[in-house]
Amino acid sequence: MPETKAESPSKNAKKANLLDQHSIKHILDESVSEIVKSRGYVEDVRMSNVRLLIGTVIIVIALFAQFYKKKFPENRDFLIACIVLYIVFNGMLQLLIYTKEKNAIMFTYPPVGSFNSTGLMVSSKLPRFSDLYTLTIASADTKSISANKPVELTKSVTQWFTKDGILVEGLFWKDVEALINEYNKEPKKSK
Repeated sequence: MPETKAESPSKNAKKANLLDQHSIKHILDESVSEIVKSRGYVEDVRMSNVRLLIGTVIIVIALFAQFYKKKFPENRDFLIACIVLYIVFNGMLQLLIYTKEKNAIMFTYPPVGSFNSTGLMVSSKLPRFSDLYTLTIASADTKSISANKPVELTKSVTQWFTKDGILVEGLFWKDVEALINEYNKEPKKSK
């Protein structure tokens, strides 16, 4: 069956199940990542790599505990050591997620050719049973001298989706780009 012009845009359209809050947040977060990358920011995946490394260590510890050659009474001390290590590494992973990542969608390096020495931390929230999506752009290194003040956008997701659940990307891109521009705006100097 030949494809018509009216059908082709809907194949590329991002569609969410409007009754599933996670679906809505996932599509919005994915779009935010695309927008930030289109502005010249390169994603910094070091934090994700550290999380993957710690997760791999946790899995290896669990596998050693499961498949150790000796049976239970003889391997008691080894199992206790594995359990303690498992708890320690899981605690490290949770601490990393709680203190560093929070609600982060992505971390970036500073754009090439920029005078800014810090990238962005882009985070979002869509509280349960709420239609208010909050997008925050802050410095990846808040202690840096070149860190700008965080900026925030809170808007109802109904502003960006049609009744069929299709994301109106033009409106969403405009709002996110305005937020990025607001973050990058030079602060006014007082005399």
